[in-house]
Formats: sequence, C-alpha cells, structure tokens
Amino acid sequence: MRQLPLGVRIPDRAVFASFLPARNQEAVQYVKTLAAGGGTSSGVVWLCGAPGSGKTHLLQAACAQASETMRAAYLPLTELAPLGVEVIEGLRQLDCVSVDDIDVVIGQIEWERALFSVVREVEDVGSRVIVAAKSPPALLTWALPDLGSRLSASAVFQLRALDEREQQEALQLRARLRGFELPEETSRWLQRRFPRDMRALYEILDTLDEAALVAQRRLTVPFIRSVLRE
Repeated sequence: MRQLPLGVRIPDRAVFASFLPARNQEAVQYVKTLAAGGGTSSGVVWLCGAPGSGKTHLLQAACAQASETMRAAYLPLTELAPLGVEVIEGLRQLDCVSVDDIDVVIGQIEWERALFSVVREVEDVGSRVIVAAKSPPALLTWALPDLGSRLSASAVFQLRALDEREQQEALQLRARLRGFELPEETSRWLQRRFPRDMRALYEILDTLDEAALVAQRRLTVPFIRSVLRE
C-alpha cells in the first residue's frame, strides 16, 4: 500500500498498468499526462460515469504516479466529508490532487466556497486537480453557479463502462499482473455468476487468487465453486 497525505492509503494495484483503457483511451491518456507533469497540462479534469466505470481506479493511479515526482493526495469525499470542510484546506500546497465523489458535497454552500477557492488557486499556480462524480458538472445543482460554470468549462470526460468482452480482458490483465493466467472459461463463469461490476469482480478475483496460492491450485471452475461454497 502507498501512504499519501491525509492518511489515505492507496492499493498498490491501483496503477495505470492495471487499468484497461478500452473505449476510454482519450481520458486515460489525458489523466496520465497530467499525473506525469508532462506538457502544459494543468488545471481541473472532471471524470464522470456510473459506479464501476473506473473513476476511482484512475484517480488513485494518477495520485500514485504523481506522488513519485510531486506533492500529491487522494481524497475520497464519501469517507472524508464527515470530517468537515477543513480536510481540503491543505490542498493549495499540493501539486496534484485527486478528489473522489465530489458530488457528495455539491449543493452545500460552505463546501462549494472552499472548492471555488481551491480551483482558482490551482489555475493561478498551474497545479492539477482531478475530480470524479457520477454526472458531468453541467447536470449538477450548484449552490454557487459560478463554480458550476467554471468546472463545466474544464476538461470533462464521460467514462464508459466495460462491455462483456472488455471485462474479460480486464480480468485477464489483472490476473497477469498478479502472476497467473485466468482461463477464458473461468472469467466467463465469474461474469455469469456475479454482478458485472468491475470492482466486485476484481475483489472476487483477488480472493480466489489468494485461495489458489494457499491450495496450490489453478483457477478452474470446479476449484472456484469449492472456494465459494466455503
């Protein structure tokens, strides 16, 4: 696990190498460039999409890469918002910030004032802020319309969820990075038996991999059935 500012820990597997771009190639490349500090990329990037479309993975990957060369932080607001608006006060001192689930605080005037201040300062000093929400900024109800307008003018990318074939490719990529091969029939079986949400499928795959290591077995369908029955 990587330890980053604000005590938020990012899984080691949350990196760009383990993210299958599929039809989100443009968004992934833009975020990678931003996190690497390359070119003239700065300002705010807005990622939106349904749960399981990869928003959190990209935010964490960006933060992990940026932290190698600059001051970076990952803020999951679903977890941190109850602590109060003070949690974002230190963002002005950072070079790259990933703000997850920003929509949980939209509509709250105190939060929006603080966010507006951060956005303006980021644009002034050339820092990077990558935010994620279920919807694009133009479709949210803002307490500060000026903030909504400003963020609507940022780089906005709608992430597309993986289709069935792409999910199989993503699972096989995850398996290869963990050092094993996932048979195609096994990945199809997992898709049929479990919700087609990549976060859930990844968690199941990780659990099965650990069980296979202990038992010194391949991830065959019969073995998976035996593990899940337990």
